[in-house]
Amino acid sequence: MSATKFAEERLSGERFGFGDNWKDFLGLLDEDRVTQAEKSLVAMLGTDSLAGKRMIDIGSGSGLFSLAARRLGAEVHSIDFDPSSVWCTRSLRDRFFPDDAQWTVAEGSALDSDHLRTLGTFDVVYSWGVLHHTGEMWTGIQNAASMVRPSGLFYLAIYNDQGWKSHLWWLIKKFYNSLPGPLATAFAWTVGLAANAFNILKYTLKLKPMIAIRPLIDYRKQRGMNFSHDLIDWIGGFPFEFATYEALVHFLETAGFEHVRGTRATSLGCHEIVFRKSA
Repeated sequence: MSATKFAEERLSGERFGFGDNWKDFLGLLDEDRVTQAEKSLVAMLGTDSLAGKRMIDIGSGSGLFSLAARRLGAEVHSIDFDPSSVWCTRSLRDRFFPDDAQWTVAEGSALDSDHLRTLGTFDVVYSWGVLHHTGEMWTGIQNAASMVRPSGLFYLAIYNDQGWKSHLWWLIKKFYNSLPGPLATAFAWTVGLAANAFNILKYTLKLKPMIAIRPLIDYRKQRGMNFSHDLIDWIGGFPFEFATYEALVHFLETAGFEHVRGTRATSLGCHEIVFRKSA
């Protein structure tokens, strides 16, 4: 996807500007957040070192997880189709790994199969919360999967299919992107806080309020992210697609992958799944 097409889709309300949100997030990035990101990679990939491994971060966003992978020893290639996200990732590389030949950052799309083929294959293909925002999710998953080396790992996160609720969120996100900046921000906070309040009330009535409250208290420990930036990302994230856990597993197993481990989303949020490609 070209920068021109990206800009056109932003102006028409067909695409959310993730990179602008990530630029603001970088001001909050500290050692603790990077450490939490590393821990989440270690836990899901099942290894405490990526030394000697080649990893691609498809949709690098803020660059946080490219940074985490590089600190774990991987040779990293980061791509994103949002020019502002590319800027964020490059700024992190220049801040933590200046003049590093083992970390490259470039503009690119998960839907551009011709370009992806020029990059070769990788020991780890990582795409967290990205491919469901391409507008062609299953094509994006297929393209990403094709970049995994035999015996390599594919780590992706995709929004849970909640049935009618997911379609309602599609409408909310579409409406958000039709609003001018200040109104969009106010709308996001109104909807986001209302959704969290409803969730807390629901679990309070079940006499289990901490199920809803604890994740908000410990938000910093969730992949090193930040609640306010994730809220804007969630409400604004468009295009928006989703899938069941079973559909994702079936799709990748049919493509020659083995399900290694995963975390199944039960309501809002993403399924996190790691697959291994057949040798």
